[in-house]
Amino acid sequence: MKIIAFAESVHDSQTGSGKFKKVAFEAAHAASKLAGELGGEAVALAIGKGVGAIAQELGGYGIRNAYTVEDDRLSLYSTTAFAKVIAAAVEKLSADVVIMPASAMGKDLAPRVAAKLKAGLAADCTALKGEGGAILATRPVYAGKGLIDLKINSPKKIFTLRPNVFSPGAANGSPAAVEKLGVDLQDSDFSSHVTAVTVAKAGRPDLTEANIIVSGGRGLGGPENFGMIEKLADVLGAAVGASRAVVDAGWRPHDDQVGQTGKTVSPSLYVAVAISGAIQHLAGMSSSKYIVAINKDKDAPIFQVADYGITGDAFEVVPEFTNELKKALGKE
Repeated sequence: MKIIAFAESVHDSQTGSGKFKKVAFEAAHAASKLAGELGGEAVALAIGKGVGAIAQELGGYGIRNAYTVEDDRLSLYSTTAFAKVIAAAVEKLSADVVIMPASAMGKDLAPRVAAKLKAGLAADCTALKGEGGAILATRPVYAGKGLIDLKINSPKKIFTLRPNVFSPGAANGSPAAVEKLGVDLQDSDFSSHVTAVTVAKAGRPDLTEANIIVSGGRGLGGPENFGMIEKLADVLGAAVGASRAVVDAGWRPHDDQVGQTGKTVSPSLYVAVAISGAIQHLAGMSSSKYIVAINKDKDAPIFQVADYGITGDAFEVVPEFTNELKKALGKE
């Protein structure tokens, strides 16, 4: 069995090369581990401009052979072009399985690739296991209220992995052997043209890849009060999230929304401030390793999933909490 790990990257205009996202290493490590369980082979596929210069890095996560498809037109993501490249790579390499991140790109790309390959797709998986020559996948259902185990019966199989769930571990291994893969791309393969890219604020980790997230809810009363959420996040080196009510009110951009209609996150630590815990929000963060809730309503649903809860006024608790963390972390 041959498994392809799609290594998602972004183009760095300053260096002229690509840069792998954390989810690329998660996919590579998961593919390598699965191949070991099934007695198969794991390879990686990197797409973009300048990815050949960084593809060797994937060797640190269990990949011996990395294939690259480079084209100046691939410096920015194109759903149709990327889908064609991945489908072509599967055929050229006679691969049976594709593992991709359930990132924004992966969620858009995986169904298109599945349609091209007539492959079964298991999305947003939280566990993969090789069992009796088959792959057993675990994924959440019913807005995260339950988990199911499933097997894909089609010859070609695609799995997307929930970010931050599959630890890539520390880079440890020889550099991967890199080989260019030829895929003929026509202008017609690029159904849309990206005219501009807006870069998020520097200094904060990406929400879906963050190890720590501090989120604020409608109980904060207004956008001006998110300053204390950002101060707490700065002390913890965390990303800032928000509930849907906050985003709908225009207090924060949609990119910050955590929940069923926003982003699904799985950090080691999730701090929910003034968030009641509607089921739609819980669906997006309930797989966090540790959850801390701060809310003045002792009966708020968020306390049912929280590992640690503080019942109190956020305007009193959060500043004090921030000061104590500064002391504990030596950041005064």
